[in-house]
Amino acid sequence: MKKILITGAAGFLGSHLCDRFITEGFYVIGMDNLITGDLDNITHLFPLENFEFHHHDVTKFVHVSGKLDYILHFASPASPIDYLKIPIKTLKVGSLGTLNLLGLAKEKNARILVASTSEVYGDPLVHPQNEEYYGNVSPVGPRGVYDEAKRFMESITMAYHRHHGLETRIVRIFNTYGSRMRLNDGRVVPAFMGQALRGEDLTVFGDGSQTRSFCYIDDQVEGIYRLLFSDYAEPINIGNPHETTIKEFAEEIIALTGTNQKIIYKPLPKDDPSQRQPDITKAREILGWEPKVSRSEGLKIVYDYFKSLSPEELQKKEHRDFSSR
Repeated sequence: MKKILITGAAGFLGSHLCDRFITEGFYVIGMDNLITGDLDNITHLFPLENFEFHHHDVTKFVHVSGKLDYILHFASPASPIDYLKIPIKTLKVGSLGTLNLLGLAKEKNARILVASTSEVYGDPLVHPQNEEYYGNVSPVGPRGVYDEAKRFMESITMAYHRHHGLETRIVRIFNTYGSRMRLNDGRVVPAFMGQALRGEDLTVFGDGSQTRSFCYIDDQVEGIYRLLFSDYAEPINIGNPHETTIKEFAEEIIALTGTNQKIIYKPLPKDDPSQRQPDITKAREILGWEPKVSRSEGLKIVYDYFKSLSPEELQKKEHRDFSSR
């Protein structure tokens, strides 16, 4: 049985990856310090013989006994609310955490896949964004703590690949949505879903003309799975290229929920990207991957998921205060 370590295992994306690799017959070690993760996302895995959980911060030395075949490094705050409240921890998990896990991969002779993000492109001057574009990022702006942490992650991962011959993979993740997301965490889908479920008006920043592209969780996991077992070491975009404006997307949510909310507008945050659309040519050609779930289909699944939760469960999905951590 192949053994895989998944960091950020109790998070939205990490928990779905745990599910996938369990289904594929792997022995899964989940690791999370639970600063933004939620154990409820993985408690269904605890009774399984091929799953174990380590409550650990990867910015500290990481030890796994015995053999280890693969590592997926997905430990990081991913929403603006989180990384703006815990900026130092965000920088540390992208730098020290990545360094620790690359060292572990080298020690175990394991293949490691690290989770980068479309935010390495910043507010792009190239559209759509392909992997050869170097980005337009402010290292000293408020979003720099996340953007630059991911850019450093990519740099040190490639250094280990080139200098040590380590088997590495880099996924650049574009906006992804699905069950287990925390409502109101600052990302577009859960923010709008949370407001719709509470009967509040939907908040759009700026004039709503900025664009995003949303990928359903099952498609994202499939792309990551294929990338891990590919022979390609350079970064690859995994996302849905179907682009929409934020205003149009808010109108979709209102139509989906059948409510009477209005759209209200607030000032655009500093360095908020005006466009976000992946060029997935490499994913199609190298991985044979492209998204299968349409946005209307995926949003219906997610809305039904949140509607099925009890008021107490919905309350737990609201964002927590990390400002003192």
